[in-house]
Amino acid sequence: MARDVKLGWDVEALNKAYRQGYMAAEMGMARERCPYRGDVVIAAWEAGWEDAAAVAVENAADDLFSRIA
Repeated sequence: MARDVKLGWDVEALNKAYRQGYMAAEMGMARERCPYRGDVVIAAWEAGWEDAAAVAVENAADDLFSRIA
């Protein structure tokens, strides 16, 4: 597995951070509460958080339109 020893992250760590960020947004956790340190891992967590937040907005809009129709 590729690992950057200087930065302390690898692909598995970034995937885990992404999944945890996604779950955090689904549970309503604030973006500012990211538990990670290090720019790259924080970016992965935030990417997951943002993706889940976008899905939630999309689903809310779909639900609104279905109620109107």
